Amino acid sequence: MTRQIRLNAFDMNCVAHQSPGLWRHPDDRSWDYNTLDYWVDLAKLLERGRFDGLFIADVLGTYDVYAGTDEAAIRQGAQIPVNDPLLLVSAMAHATENLGFGVTTGTGFEHPYPFARRLSTLDHLTRGRIGWNVVTGYLPAAVRNMGDAGLLDHDARYDHADEYLTVLYKLWEGSWQDDAVRRDRAAGVFADPEKVHHIGHRGEHFTVPGIHLSEPSAQRTPVVYQAGASTRGSRFAAENAEAIFVAAPTKTILRDVVARTRDALVAAGRDPYDARIYTLATVITDSTPEAARAKAADYRRYASDEGSLVFMSGWMGIDLSRYSLDDPIGAVESNAIQSAVAAFSQADEDGEAWRVRDVAAWGGIGGMGPVLIGSGDEIAETLIDWVDDTDVDGFNVAYAVTPGSFRDVVDHVIPALDARGAYQSEYRPGSLRNKLFGRGDRLPDNHRGATFRVGGSASTIDDSTRAVHVGA
Repeated sequence: MTRQIRLNAFDMNCVAHQSPGLWRHPDDRSWDYNTLDYWVDLAKLLERGRFDGLFIADVLGTYDVYAGTDEAAIRQGAQIPVNDPLLLVSAMAHATENLGFGVTTGTGFEHPYPFARRLSTLDHLTRGRIGWNVVTGYLPAAVRNMGDAGLLDHDARYDHADEYLTVLYKLWEGSWQDDAVRRDRAAGVFADPEKVHHIGHRGEHFTVPGIHLSEPSAQRTPVVYQAGASTRGSRFAAENAEAIFVAAPTKTILRDVVARTRDALVAAGRDPYDARIYTLATVITDSTPEAARAKAADYRRYASDEGSLVFMSGWMGIDLSRYSLDDPIGAVESNAIQSAVAAFSQADEDGEAWRVRDVAAWGGIGGMGPVLIGSGDEIAETLIDWVDDTDVDGFNVAYAVTPGSFRDVVDHVIPALDARGAYQSEYRPGSLRNKLFGRGDRLPDNHRGATFRVGGSASTIDDSTRAVHVGA
């Protein structure tokens, strides 16, 4: 039986997301990012294509590692200007019925108590179609502008995120019992206070004694997305994530990344397929192979080497402006995205070392992922081959131009996948979690978050702090 391939669309509330310079192309509408029409139209298109979801990336800061300033990023529109991703979701959810939404926020930039309410609100408004991409943050500019001297060490950021997730799980899973809301008009009781619990959290980074401000939503805990691929990040993802995003420039590297991720899930006490693994890819397609290749050549005329190196410097934590274009990337220490350094520290498919100029050319379209070029049938065969050979579940599809790249996938690739029985013919009912796994709306019992339910092994409900304050 052919394995069904899963697709997410990868976008960001900005101009140049993964393909710097392509905003100049006459067919690109990324400059329309600050209108609801763009996002609502995109959501409808993706639902027509039966995408699992729209994954919206985000950064709270500028890419200023390259040459030590943010000037090149500003000049190239390289993820700056950038707007808040969460505010887009309500309008898109209202215009669709099944599409999921994965929104990115960092654990280092907002207290978990108000954030828990914000995500619960979106889960209510989307009827359970919200996911959260957990990031710890990797841009030094974001930390400086939040008033801190510099980034925590890579692993320390994940230690902080562990507690952040603990607070959220306690609020989402352990504060309100399922039957706490009574809506009893005769008795005059909307919710039973005996079934709403103070979480009593006192930790190294956070003190949160009280109750969650929102009643239980369809999923309680949103679907947890994560992209950690370092040793520490992989452990964090294995303990928490239900959708894991990876980026590998070659199939060989991807195969190893997926195998390590499956092993990490098992080590965390979960099934190796308890998380969907999506790999980054940019698809350039058309009705014929010749038309697709001509389209790719046209796009490459707009790609920006400077913009590419701005991104790569930020992702790697290395100022690539200090190197000659012919210098190899090599093995370096990084306090940013360690998987980005690892991917380009290995040899390419031909056994050659990656040079700075190779990285610049590679990242001109599609960032760290591969660019797949061909007719709908060719792309479908390639996606099937990658899934069969690497054990990845699906693809996080970035655009070269938007929404044109997504429309091309819907019009050319998905019919070809349908013809091969390699794509979902319809959405499952219910929440995003049920659509992804078919096991209901709530976290499975073997997930870390489930242990924080009332009566769970990690529950620390403390109602001794319940108090009544009378007067102003």
